[in-house]
Amino acid sequence: MKAEIKFLWARLNANYWFYPALFSIFAAALALTMIYLDRAGFAEFLNEISWIIPARPKGASDMLTVMAGSMIGVAATVFSITIAAVAYASGNYGPRLLTNFMEDRGNQLSLATFIASFVYALIVLRSVRAEDESASSAADAAATALPGFVPQLSLLVAYAMLGLCVVVLVFFLNHIPSSIRINKVLEGIGSRLLESIRTTYPIENDLRDARESEAGEEVTAQGTGYVQLIDFTELVECARTHEITISLIVRTGDFVHRDLPLVKVTGFDGDDGVEGVKADLLKCFTLGPTRTPEQDPQFLMDELVEIGLRALSPGINDPFTAITALHWLGAATAEIGRRDLHKDICGDDSDDCPVIPRPDDFEHFTNRGFGSIRSGVATSVSATQIMLEVLENAAVPIQHPQRRALVHKHGVQLISQARLALSGPDLDMVEYRYSKFLKHFTAMG
Repeated sequence: MKAEIKFLWARLNANYWFYPALFSIFAAALALTMIYLDRAGFAEFLNEISWIIPARPKGASDMLTVMAGSMIGVAATVFSITIAAVAYASGNYGPRLLTNFMEDRGNQLSLATFIASFVYALIVLRSVRAEDESASSAADAAATALPGFVPQLSLLVAYAMLGLCVVVLVFFLNHIPSSIRINKVLEGIGSRLLESIRTTYPIENDLRDARESEAGEEVTAQGTGYVQLIDFTELVECARTHEITISLIVRTGDFVHRDLPLVKVTGFDGDDGVEGVKADLLKCFTLGPTRTPEQDPQFLMDELVEIGLRALSPGINDPFTAITALHWLGAATAEIGRRDLHKDICGDDSDDCPVIPRPDDFEHFTNRGFGSIRSGVATSVSATQIMLEVLENAAVPIQHPQRRALVHKHGVQLISQARLALSGPDLDMVEYRYSKFLKHFTAMG
């Protein structure tokens, strides 16, 4: 349940409307609190400060009206600019990057600040009483020495929020063009990928043999979609409660539909078999229409590959973007290559853990990364040379000889494909670079 709540919170934070809604509620509460303090007489000390000129009802009403109107106008402009940036990025870098821009915290908080200021100004405006209006209560009449009622303290907070909005607007106008720069986009994806790898596979340079899954009764999916979350904590508790062993058949990110197996269960003592715990097991799997980066580093790796392939397509022909994507893929491959890819579900009790995850495989990750982008890279002489360099650098920190051999294999496959796609001087340049690649791996052993 903790993992489910954590995943729900992460998905809630990812919604573009979440922070605007949260800030609006906070702004409404702040406005009501400030008005209460003004009506209770807590703002009387402001009359004794010489450099603060008390506002008249008409001036306060005009200022709050202008503030509310301008803030909702700016909010609409901010939303339009965000949508235009999203449309540009998704069209040039790939539609799956739409989620990245909608989740961008700078865009969310900018819109939230303007919406919150609009809500605050509207609520405070309602409390302003003109000079010819009678007070609604004795406290209201005593709240200010001026005719009518002007919430002076609330007005000062409104001025402060207006100043904050100016700062946020300047930030937003700088943030949007910066956020759609391709190097910035790739940096965000690559950094998040490296962090996801370190979190998912925390053990470094201590490789263990994968635990074999056990045959048993299958529990099948009852819905259709991508596996967005596997609640391993709940699976362990369920297995220990029923004294069973659970072997996972799917990973996070796999697509399933009805009657496809999710897990195999062994060790039942009862007559009802797997049906007795089927409902509890299915609750541990969250299915959805799209993949998410939670528990799924491969999702971020696929985004890098998608950007690289689109950049190398004949219609775009931007090898330098592909080269940057290759550099981040190389960093991710080096990070994966030095880590134990078996999930430590039960912590210190991992040897007796009743849940056996489907093992992750280094070859799977290299095929998903370099293997998927290879066909596009082989058509560009500069990208091919850089990919050979990236493969060399990725193999340097990898101590396991079999994993280094897999990295070397992708260089061999790349040159084979480049010989079919390139010719003349371009191929000569690639062949020369490939000879250095071979010498590098020969020296490494």
